[in-house]
Amino acid sequence: MDLLRSLPIGLYLEQPVTWLHRLDPRVKLAWLMTFLAAPLLANPYWRIGLSGLLLLMTLATAIPWRVWRQQMGWLIPLCILVFIITAIAPDGLAVNHQPRLPATELDLPQPTSYQYVLWDGGRFTITRRSLDVAVRISTLIFTLIQSTNLFLLTTAPEEITAGLEELMEPLRRFKLPITEIALTLTLSLRFIPLVLEEVQNLVRSVRTRAINWKKLGIRRSLKVWLVVAEKLLANLLMRAEQIAIAMDVRGFTSPNEHRVQWHQLRLRWRDWLALGSLIPFWFARFYFGGVA
Repeated sequence: MDLLRSLPIGLYLEQPVTWLHRLDPRVKLAWLMTFLAAPLLANPYWRIGLSGLLLLMTLATAIPWRVWRQQMGWLIPLCILVFIITAIAPDGLAVNHQPRLPATELDLPQPTSYQYVLWDGGRFTITRRSLDVAVRISTLIFTLIQSTNLFLLTTAPEEITAGLEELMEPLRRFKLPITEIALTLTLSLRFIPLVLEEVQNLVRSVRTRAINWKKLGIRRSLKVWLVVAEKLLANLLMRAEQIAIAMDVRGFTSPNEHRVQWHQLRLRWRDWLALGSLIPFWFARFYFGGVA
């Protein structure tokens, strides 16, 4: 089991360099916030269209098949499973009604073909409300996870922190530690692969010992996993201490005394084009997306 390859969460793809890599991190942050905010109070058609747009954008980035297959391989089945479970689940409107007149005495044609129950399979029923909730939840999960993964996959951690520090620059007037916040975020993003590596090493160490879990029982098995969790926490604290010592030796004692400018942020024509496309996007959102 290789967690660093099977769970590409929070990892940066250095090669190949796509057109999404070349965009300014501040522009990508704006689009990320757009994808996260656009589904709010939108109708189901807009949510489905937004998920399709995100899928097309993922394909248009020309990311290698081996990379996005690992993400889509579990994300799409998860969204489909959530959609099915939510669609056949009770919609919460358990109202029993009875017609005022017997159906045999008065049988008039209905003015419209509207039906609240779309499919009745006995124990499982799909109504308009359950279908609407299923579309909402499944598309929201897909948009939230895929847009974040695509952003982290095509943006280096240093670019993310540099863009956030640039955007939070006005907050310095309120004496907020912007540089410290950016540095903490950088270390957090860099620490994710270390956590996955430690988890992977501990899981491999448990598997190589060929423990018979049936003979141990539930109580002893919990004790073993408690020891593994304590070892994981100890290893992570040791890694954090090593990083702190390395930064201290290299002079990172104060953000004002030893600052490293990783990227020179500058908006180019492609960045202005991406920013300008936000205007028709939000116009379409309010015109076609409506309010659910």
